[in-house]
Amino acid sequence: MNDINFECTACGKCCHDLRLALTIAEAIAWLERGGHMELICEAIPWPVEPEPGNAQAEYKRARSSPAMSGSLPVRISIVLAAAFDGACPNLGADMRCGIYEERPLVCRIYPAEINPFVVLTPENKACPSDAWQKTPLQRQGILVDTATVERVEQSRRANQLEAPLRMQVCLELGLNHAALANEGFVMISPDSEALLTSLRHVRAAPESQDAAAQWTFVSNRAGTLETLLSVGAIGHFAEPTAAGNSRYHGFFPPS
Repeated sequence: MNDINFECTACGKCCHDLRLALTIAEAIAWLERGGHMELICEAIPWPVEPEPGNAQAEYKRARSSPAMSGSLPVRISIVLAAAFDGACPNLGADMRCGIYEERPLVCRIYPAEINPFVVLTPENKACPSDAWQKTPLQRQGILVDTATVERVEQSRRANQLEAPLRMQVCLELGLNHAALANEGFVMISPDSEALLTSLRHVRAAPESQDAAAQWTFVSNRAGTLETLLSVGAIGHFAEPTAAGNSRYHGFFPPS
């Protein structure tokens, strides 16, 4: 569907059981309100730079940070995610947002996609069928709602500019485990006060990374680990149950 209309019905379905990607300023505000957060980490083997013109590789590179896993160069993608099961803590009984004027960018952008390589598909969204009408959102596959276009660009810029700061947060908190990209995520729930302190610090005093940090791959698949170890990476099997503040979310059954 190239032409898409949308008008929110305030059903509240999109405000349940989520991991919302936040900017650093939004993450600080979320924690200050008493919300819970997770860091979602994945690693991309990056032994050589891709050929110029590879748009997807350029997009991933701009939003990740360089690191090492053993002797293998990698790029680490880190998401600061507001995490909640059930209703969002800011959602009222009337299905209205209690922080509407200060809600995160990702909420303002929904249901549009931020990643330019993901196609907007109404069937994949939580919104009821009567939401997909009235106000033009997309024409011929291109966003036409001016406010949404501006917010998408703002989100993409923040994601790119804050990539080294997210890495700095992980280094300060001693976090260095990630899943192989497209195979799963490592989801870490750090102490909220420690995370808040680190976020405030990196926002006030960003630092340059002098040396590539060492990261460890986590996987639930023997073949994946065997391949990674064969090219010099460090890795280990995912624990079958959550261990401490970290858990592995795999996209495939253990093997």
